[in-house]
Amino acid sequence: MFTTDSMVALAIGIAAGFVLGLLVGRARARTQTPKVEAARPAPKPEPPKRPKPEPPARSEAITLLAALQREARFVDFIQEPLGAYSDAQIGAAARDVHRDCGAVLERMFALQPIVDREEGAEIEVPAGFDPGRYRLTGNVAGEPPFRGPLVHHGWEATRCELPAWSGSKTSARVVAPAEVELKP
Repeated sequence: MFTTDSMVALAIGIAAGFVLGLLVGRARARTQTPKVEAARPAPKPEPPKRPKPEPPARSEAITLLAALQREARFVDFIQEPLGAYSDAQIGAAARDVHRDCGAVLERMFALQPIVDREEGAEIEVPAGFDPGRYRLTGNVAGEPPFRGPLVHHGWEATRCELPAWSGSKTSARVVAPAEVELKP
C-alpha cells in the first residue's frame, strides 16, 4: 500500500514532470524554425477593362442594298417612275441592272440551285426533309416521300461575304450618298 509520504512524492513527481514538460516544449518552440508557408505573390490586379468600341449599327440588309445601288443602280431603277419611258428604253436599262445585280449576288453569295433539275421535272422529296429546303404546295397529304413536279429549284448561298461597314454612325442607314459635281 501507498503511504502518505509516497503519495506526496508521487504527486510532486507528476507535477514536476508536468512543469518540466511545459518548459521543454516552450524551449523547443523558441529554437525551432517556424514553418512559414511559401509566400504567395499578391494577385496582380486586372487592368481596367476598356469597353470595346461598338461598331456603328448598320444592318447587313442596308449593306447589301448599298452594294446593289453602287454597282448596279438597282434602287434608282426600282424607284424610277416608268410611265414616261418606252418598253425598249426600260428593257435596255433593265439589261444593265440585271447583269450588274447578278455580279453583286455572285460575288457576295455564290448562289446555287438547291435542286439541280429543270422546272417541271418530276422529283422526290425524301422522308425527313428539311422544310427550310423544300416548300410543298398543292394537295399535301400522306407521309413522305412525296413526288411532284419541280415548280422552282430554290436558291442556296454557298458563301456570305458582305463588306464590313466602316462609316460613321450618322451614315449607317445611307444606301447611296448624295452626289454633288463641283465645277471650276
